[in-house]
Amino acid sequence: MVSSSRTVRAQSILQKEMVQVFLAELLSTYVMMVFGLGSVAHMVLGGNLGSYLGVNLGFGFGVTMGVHVAGKISGAHMNAAVTFTSCALGRMSWKKFPVYILGQFLGSFLAAVTIYCLFYTAIISFSGGHLTVTGPTATANIFATYLPDHMTLWRGFLDEVIVTGMLQLCLSAITDEENNPALKGTQALVIGILVVIIGSSLGMNSGYAINPSRDLPPRFFTFIAGWGAQVFRAKNWWWVPVVAPPLGAFLGGIIYLVFVSSTIPRKPQILGNPKEYEDHKIPKLPKTMPP
Repeated sequence: MVSSSRTVRAQSILQKEMVQVFLAELLSTYVMMVFGLGSVAHMVLGGNLGSYLGVNLGFGFGVTMGVHVAGKISGAHMNAAVTFTSCALGRMSWKKFPVYILGQFLGSFLAAVTIYCLFYTAIISFSGGHLTVTGPTATANIFATYLPDHMTLWRGFLDEVIVTGMLQLCLSAITDEENNPALKGTQALVIGILVVIIGSSLGMNSGYAINPSRDLPPRFFTFIAGWGAQVFRAKNWWWVPVVAPPLGAFLGGIIYLVFVSSTIPRKPQILGNPKEYEDHKIPKLPKTMPP
């Protein structure tokens, strides 16, 4: 009886919308990040076993799998910048914002833990047991983005704004039923391809974090896992992937609304059956009224 009541209680909790949304964002973000961070680990640690293209494919199709996991439940945002824009543009209630963010951050953090456990021996072997943030044996970049030497902080900020704006602009087009959306059943694949394209064409300058949920939780994990405070001090970059993507996504969403969505011709709505009003004729009543 006790176990039965606990099962009923657990089922009632899982049926609550906020709980479902939280779990959906947690699982979808976890899936995306495990594939994405795993592909970065291959590039950093695996020599010929990994490549930058592999990273683009890992994150891109990781996003595709995440959308399949939770698309019907929460929309599978997996991105705090996308969630922020949805709320700011009135497409979603701000009450859901902390639930989405908490689910995304926890899923991303757990993915970092998973990759650390899976690749622990490779990380130690590659780094000689010294967990460093910069230098030829740096491994912190498996988990979070770091600014390359050819970039300045504010150029990196602008880069993240523009690249995330491109992401949101294209996401708006892909999902806009009034425009030319992706075919039914293909949205997850098309969104994944979009992420691959962004990484392949625009990812070099700042690592295309384009997502606070992708960057901050794994960075915090490296802070407590042995890499130390340097993960936050290196070029003072850590705050840019948190602040710039929401700004860029909001601008991308506004640009789409103003320059595309508002210009789409709308079909006039016709109420009722127009044939009934042809020649202003009133339909005749039946001779015998029903009882």
